Amino acid sequence: MQTLDSHAGPVASSPALPRELIHPRDALMQTMQRIYQYRMTTTSGGNLSLRDVHGDIWITPARVDKGNLQRDDMIRVDAQGEAHGPHPPSSEYPFHRAIYDARPDLGAIVHAHPVALVAFSITKRAPDTRLFAKSWHTCGEPGFAPYALPGSAALGQVIAETFAKGHDAVILENHGVVVGGKTLADAFARFETFEFTAKTLIKAGHLGPVTTLTDKQIALRDQGPPPLPAFSPGPADVAEKDARRCIVDFCRRGYRQRLLISTEGSLSTRLGPDRFVITPSNADRLSLSVQDPVLIDGGRAEAGKTPSRAARLHAAIYAAHPEINAVINANSVNATAFAVCGSPLDSRTIPESYVFLREVQRVSYETATTDAEAVAQTVGPTRPVALLENDGVLACGKDVLSAFDCLEVLESTAEALINSRPLGEVSPMGAGPIRELEAAFFG
Repeated sequence: MQTLDSHAGPVASSPALPRELIHPRDALMQTMQRIYQYRMTTTSGGNLSLRDVHGDIWITPARVDKGNLQRDDMIRVDAQGEAHGPHPPSSEYPFHRAIYDARPDLGAIVHAHPVALVAFSITKRAPDTRLFAKSWHTCGEPGFAPYALPGSAALGQVIAETFAKGHDAVILENHGVVVGGKTLADAFARFETFEFTAKTLIKAGHLGPVTTLTDKQIALRDQGPPPLPAFSPGPADVAEKDARRCIVDFCRRGYRQRLLISTEGSLSTRLGPDRFVITPSNADRLSLSVQDPVLIDGGRAEAGKTPSRAARLHAAIYAAHPEINAVINANSVNATAFAVCGSPLDSRTIPESYVFLREVQRVSYETATTDAEAVAQTVGPTRPVALLENDGVLACGKDVLSAFDCLEVLESTAEALINSRPLGEVSPMGAGPIRELEAAFFG
């Protein structure tokens, strides 16, 4: 008798994929838990699949609570179309199969109904992924598939035809979104980045005209500085171990607070005059371990690791400001919305906002991309936060907790300002209250 995890027939020919060691059941379960936890789908909505090295498709089941999926709920569909498992496969299995047939390079698919992308779906639009260089590189030019009945062969055909044109992220008219990737982790990162881009566009639309990037601006970031030279560090002392744990803990906290996304966000903390630990490049911010952060010492990076692209910026800030011991680059939706349009972010909303943020700085895209020293002069102990145009926000502090606190206050202030738009004109604190705050808190 064939077991659920056995494979019938010969290994199908397929393009080489990154070596995955996590079982398909666990990968599907963990990814759906993450999507559901962050309200990017509903109890009944959405489905995930991946194609294994044998060509079998593993997919989430039909009519099972997305908030309570177990690993044994997952279904394997073999090359003959026979389903193995305790439930029927998702009713959208036909379009998963059609996409895989059209795109042999894809190994995983995410379909869900996150609210921002659904908003684009029901207005027959696709988000402009040129809002950020990262979203352009991660998502590419999005596609748009016309409406067809869910679960139907017609839906599979229109979606597969759109993917066949080379799109990796596709808006479904009056339905939601489908994204593909080489692995499930790759597909999830694309899905989350796509939704973040859509959310930011919607939020920024309440503030004024939105600026997107030109080919020249995207290429400017792609050029970037050369990699830092490598060195082999000696044994880690207690201070470095504490710093690594702190970075991991606050990255997870920032992700759960939706201040970071899996593909974006950098955090560092200083260990000495020219020595700090920073998050690695291209690593899931929720899944970091203490081994992952990169030690930077004297302008050199720990051998065998790639530090965040923000490493030179953080080094410049530390060099310019001895009082600053932690720096965070973040992608919080509401504050980032101000960074993609010309509307100023006025911190004179409530006392906490002004005391923590003072005057919110703004840095042009070109400066943020090419001139770390100029950015370092923009922020400081009395100017702890800045908007980086089309690249998120920056927060600094005497330690990681204070930098993180500034980031949270910045995001809350931005959200309050955006939420106030339908209510009426904002009435900021006047000169008198500001003078009182300056005297009480800053002497």
